[in-house]
Amino acid sequence: MKNHEDHTSSYSLNLTVLLILLILTTISVLAVKFHLGAFTVAVALIIASVKVAIVLTYFMHLKFEDLLLRLMVGGVFLLFAIVVVITFIDYYFR
Repeated sequence: MKNHEDHTSSYSLNLTVLLILLILTTISVLAVKFHLGAFTVAVALIIASVKVAIVLTYFMHLKFEDLLLRLMVGGVFLLFAIVVVITFIDYYFR
């Protein structure tokens, strides 16, 4: 991030992001109440990953950072997804 730039967010944007996060939290709580079998954990992880991406983008101002840093954060998400897929494969074949 360039040090001379000011990245302030409006109250309406922060309120919108807060409402989206609260809605996604409600959806994840309701998803656990439905018995989806083995997909319950997958749905919860997908919703949690979307919430993390929203927090990184808006509250940690990742959208104002350089491309290299955004690619590195994307690489972390890719690594996390690979670990989750390998874990589910291991769970499936047990």
